[in-house]
Formats: sequence, structure tokens, C-alpha cells
Amino acid sequence: MSAQWQTLDLPAAQDAIRAMRPGDMFRLNGVIYTARDKAHQRLAGMASRGERIPVDLRGQFVYFVGPSPAPPGRVIGSAGPTTSSRMDPFARVMLELGVTGFIGKGRRSAGTRALLKEFGAVYFSSFGGAGAYLSERITSSEIVAFDDLGPEAIYRLTVKDFPVIVVNDTAGGDLYESALRK
Repeated sequence: MSAQWQTLDLPAAQDAIRAMRPGDMFRLNGVIYTARDKAHQRLAGMASRGERIPVDLRGQFVYFVGPSPAPPGRVIGSAGPTTSSRMDPFARVMLELGVTGFIGKGRRSAGTRALLKEFGAVYFSSFGGAGAYLSERITSSEIVAFDDLGPEAIYRLTVKDFPVIVVNDTAGGDLYESALRK
């Protein structure tokens, strides 16, 4: 576990993802996509019907957030993470679509942690209650799919120094479990 912040440019190389361990702290730079409950549900339905997915998520990180509207002069409103466990039923399909990292808050189920290991993906936590601060780390925001879902649409965000902590790594490690053991 690294005790200092590291920079991670996105999209991240698979070897960089495999080297991450629970507790490692990163400042993300590059593009991430948003998706909450309704977007996950719609993507899963499209995938099960064999329909074309409107966003190429291969090698991408997905942030569980429903941003508030942008106030005048800003690219986005408050953009804090939502509870990740609500997305667990869709973890397999998202990983099959090529997602390599998730960002949210809270624990993931044992099944999702096993899927992260199986697919070589990572789960980061960001900071709940810090939506205004996190929105300052977003330099551009554009709806790229499902605009009818409002804040639950899929956004393409460009981030600069966006803070995250590795909770679940590709080897099956879990920051919460480690903390409980200590």
C-alpha cells in the first residue's frame, strides 16, 4: 500500500491496474464515464438483446454519479459518488463490456469482488459528501448516451487530479476487510 498520492493517466494500462493494491491513492487524469442505476439497467438490457451499446466502454473507468446541473460558469454541478452496491447486479455485464475500473463509495458484494478478480478490474472509492470539491476536478462534461435519464444519463467527463483510493484490486484484495482485520 502506497502512503502517498500517485498520478494515473487514463485510460490506464492493464499492467498499471494489476499493480494496484488496496489503500493505494491516485489522482486520476483523463476521461471517465458516468453511469448510475438506470443507465446500468438500460445497458444490461441492450447487451442481453444483442443491441449496439452507444458508448465504447472497453478499457474505461465508470463513475457511479448523478451530477447536479451546472451552475452558471461551471462545467458541472455537484458530482459526488453514489452507493456502489446498487450497481452490483450489473457488474458482470459492465465487465463484459470491457470496463476496467469503477469509482463509487461503499463496499462491493463478494460476488462483485470475485468478478473484479476474474476480469482483472479494480474498484476505487472516492469521497462521499464531497460532491462540490470533486466537481472542481472535472474540466469538461458531455452527455454521450441516454440523455432522457437526466442526471442518470451517461456522461463523458474529463478529470484532472480526481482523488480515488483503491478498495478492491485485481488479486482479490479488499481495503475494508484489511481494515477490519487490523
